[in-house]
Amino acid sequence: MSEEYKRKYTFGEDYGTSDYKYGPITKGEVPKVVENRGYFPDKSALMQRVMGEAKDVVVGRDIPLYLEAREDLSTRLVYPMRNGIVEKDDERSWRVVKELTLYGLREFAVSAYDFNGFFVVASLSAIAPRYMYEKIFDIHREIDEETRLVRAVTIIPQPLAVAIAHKIPTCVVLESGHGNTQVCPISRYPIRNAIVALNRGGSDANTLMAEILKDAGYGDLAQEEALVRRVKEAVGLVPRDLDRAIEVAKSEPHRFRAKYRVPGTRIEIDLAEYSWARFLVGEYVFNPNHEIFQSFFVRGMPRPRDVKIGDVYFHGMLDFGEAIVSSVERCPIELQPHLYQHVLLSGGNFQWSLPPQLSDVAVDSATKIKMLLREKGIENVKVEMAKEPRYSVWRGCIVYGYAAPANYEWNWERMEGWVHFRKK
Repeated sequence: MSEEYKRKYTFGEDYGTSDYKYGPITKGEVPKVVENRGYFPDKSALMQRVMGEAKDVVVGRDIPLYLEAREDLSTRLVYPMRNGIVEKDDERSWRVVKELTLYGLREFAVSAYDFNGFFVVASLSAIAPRYMYEKIFDIHREIDEETRLVRAVTIIPQPLAVAIAHKIPTCVVLESGHGNTQVCPISRYPIRNAIVALNRGGSDANTLMAEILKDAGYGDLAQEEALVRRVKEAVGLVPRDLDRAIEVAKSEPHRFRAKYRVPGTRIEIDLAEYSWARFLVGEYVFNPNHEIFQSFFVRGMPRPRDVKIGDVYFHGMLDFGEAIVSSVERCPIELQPHLYQHVLLSGGNFQWSLPPQLSDVAVDSATKIKMLLREKGIENVKVEMAKEPRYSVWRGCIVYGYAAPANYEWNWERMEGWVHFRKK
């Protein structure tokens, strides 16, 4: 009965560094998506009391309705998983994680007679420490006590979810989101000792995009991170060769001119003579070591730093090609050729546009990775984009939940199985 029940009531949760993707197996191919953030409004404000909406924390699609002054955003707007790890004692971030989880589960609350809670598959960064697993289990237990929406829960690493979604048991997964990038070799299961973590993701590209907007005369708009991200996604390009791309873009300014109109407003951003800089944004994600970026560092833009968080060392400036090679070479020599045969790219940080008319100087993410590996002497490598890079982790969660036996209890040594909150 439990296996049949799971086919109806498996629920996937992908706690990405930028977005929280969630939904049940019945959602089909695409989950619901909200930003992985929470806003703590000023509860002392009289208007909050008058309107009867003195919420402690706001999550989901209503956040824009509560935003106050720009200068308050840095202290009131909390992104709990900036680098994939929530500090153990960071109470505000854990509060946001709980509210987001509750938000997602309540949206799909079921009133059917046979419903007795979802089988929830949550996915975390491959480098998430054990205490995060414990905390996610506790959060779901608390939510079930309040709502009876969770029957059992399990947790899998994001790269494993990607491999499961694509049914490739031996591969290297690059999962790159807002805050970080994970390079994870998989041979039936993640090879944890070979994981390479990078302190670089979509947020770093946003930082560079903000500097470009300032140079183009949009310093006021560059303060709003959500807008900067939209502009980056709309105009950013990945170059075949950065020097060549800049040269061509400057010689043919009309062909490369970058404009973006903000939906629902009168605001139009036009990079004009700075349109060549759209190539900098993509290059920076894949390889921040080009000398042209030094000028931005000198002006005060933060360089991606090498940092240690808990037991995990995050590389700041390592290019993606070197990161893959470093990861694979920590694995047995016999396994290495098989890993290079399947390099999977997943995450929103690989969703770069490639206008056909600019393909002489711009490339997609898979081609860029192949070029970086070729520079390191790695030939005959197969690099593949996830079919829906933003959603591949969530899809893997659904497949895993559907397939994992309901009676398999959680095992802390193997880090797999279900934590049941009730049997029936």
